[in-house]
Amino acid sequence: MDFSSNKTWVMGILNVTPDSFSGDGIWTTNDPIDAAIIQAKQFIRQGVDILDIGAESTRPGADIVDEQEEIKRAIPIIKAVRQEFPTVIISIDTYKAHVAEKAIENGANWINDVWGFKADPEMAAIAAKYNVPCILMHNRSKTNNAQILKNLGGRYVGMHYQDFIEDIKQELIESVKIGLQAGVRSENIILDPGIGFGKTVEQNLYLLNHLDAIKSLGFPILLGPSRKSFIGYTLNLPPQDRLEGTLAAIVVGILRGADIIRVHDVQAGVRVATMVNAIRNSQIG
Repeated sequence: MDFSSNKTWVMGILNVTPDSFSGDGIWTTNDPIDAAIIQAKQFIRQGVDILDIGAESTRPGADIVDEQEEIKRAIPIIKAVRQEFPTVIISIDTYKAHVAEKAIENGANWINDVWGFKADPEMAAIAAKYNVPCILMHNRSKTNNAQILKNLGGRYVGMHYQDFIEDIKQELIESVKIGLQAGVRSENIILDPGIGFGKTVEQNLYLLNHLDAIKSLGFPILLGPSRKSFIGYTLNLPPQDRLEGTLAAIVVGILRGADIIRVHDVQAGVRVATMVNAIRNSQIG
């Protein structure tokens, strides 16, 4: 991975789920594999760098998917996308080690673990074994802290931190240590502050504006604000109307140090990231 340039990488979300909060899951289509190929082709044409394939919704209140069902959904999609697009980077969005291993064996290049090596004790060993980049996310999600409204979706309430930013930093460092102790190379670690995961609307806004504190840990940063409920509750809008809010979050995120943005709307994300970088890197004379 090379994040030394002025480019912002764009990760496109490919949901192989029947219950995605954003309504874009392809599992319930007539032909999920064909739908995945069509979406991947569109994303690649629009300039995506990474395709993030996930088969379990992580929205507040979502049902847990067992390992075999997750494999059943994700692996055929990964195999088909890899065969059709041999050079694109594919990330498997899972916190289960066996799912991650199956995905890598069938063409995935990265692991995106929303529990930062803390949910499955074997995950760090799998990342080390295959020497793949891994995204470690901060997560304090608890079902009993989730409040779900019909039009706006789920949000977390009553989330208490001793020192909000420092707690997140320390818990991310814990994930890094788990990885390093298992043999994961430091250059393969990417951190995700976990926008929307175990944080209130106000905490998400504050975290986004102070992303540079997470960047100070010395690792590349992935930011995933796309269509999330903190935008919906701020603007009083459902997921399908959150593009402008997402793009505003992306702009602030890039200026605060994000190296990768994870989005549903790839074309808009690529264009905004390109423009932000053109402005911040401009020189004359």
